[in-house]
Amino acid sequence: MLSYLIRRILQMIPTLAGVILLVFLLFTFFGDDPAEIIAGLGASNDQVESIRNELGLNRPLWAQFWGFIEKVVTFDWGRSWATRETVSSIFASRLPATLTIMVPILVLEVGLAIVAGMAVAYVRGSLTDRAVMIISTVALSISFLVYVIVGQYFFAFRLGWFPVQGWSNSVWTNLLVYAPLPVLIAVLVSLAPHTRLYRSFFLDEIGHDYVRTARAKGVAENTILFKHVLRNAMIPILTNVATQLPGVFIGSFLIEVFFSVPGLGREVYAAVGRSDYPVIQAVTIYLAALTMVINLITDMLYKFVDPRVVLK
Repeated sequence: MLSYLIRRILQMIPTLAGVILLVFLLFTFFGDDPAEIIAGLGASNDQVESIRNELGLNRPLWAQFWGFIEKVVTFDWGRSWATRETVSSIFASRLPATLTIMVPILVLEVGLAIVAGMAVAYVRGSLTDRAVMIISTVALSISFLVYVIVGQYFFAFRLGWFPVQGWSNSVWTNLLVYAPLPVLIAVLVSLAPHTRLYRSFFLDEIGHDYVRTARAKGVAENTILFKHVLRNAMIPILTNVATQLPGVFIGSFLIEVFFSVPGLGREVYAAVGRSDYPVIQAVTIYLAALTMVINLITDMLYKFVDPRVVLK
């Protein structure tokens, strides 16, 4: 296990180095001139040149790249070009709001989808199974914006159960007052595709020989589902969850925009619109690093879920 972990970490280093190099080259050769973006349209050539000197853009390319690596390692990306707030403080102040929304969404959608997928797999081929699949297909064909508009109108305007928008400095107030509506809508949207996906995982396991053998021995169907099928289906479920985890730290752009959640997702969305390079670069690189770490942890969990898995 330890040797596998060390090898994976060593493999991550060149991958992350490639990401850093790619991001640097893309923003250096294909992006707009940072000095012109900061200076604005009415700036003189002298002002633009002064900003270029201040940002170190007149230095040799290798010196700029080394400075870029220092930013990655020290997490010192300077200030946002638009808000003049330090990038580190943007992460520190926006990330809690994103986690307040996205962590409950992830926990609820995975938990409910596992229960729903297993329940539908249990009654596979029945009228209930077909009805759930039809409803899921119809739900998948509806745009997320429709869910947001209808959810805000019905739950907020008509019933008055939740505020449409808002945020506070209290974590509990946010969780109990402002977060329930976006969490509810996001879970409803994600439940259909995840139910279909997890149902296919369970049905795939149900078709294996070990399930038929257990039935032949007289093992109860509930025991087969919860003790054998669920455990073996956890590997593809973990893989699916691992692909979603990086998005938790960015959040859903639409959720944070439409519900005025001051999270990292909305900040990145705004940064892209105003060409705020320091924020975009930092998010891109650290999200890539986080994705690699999550994939490593997921691979380690495979061994915990199924001891038959061999890590090489």
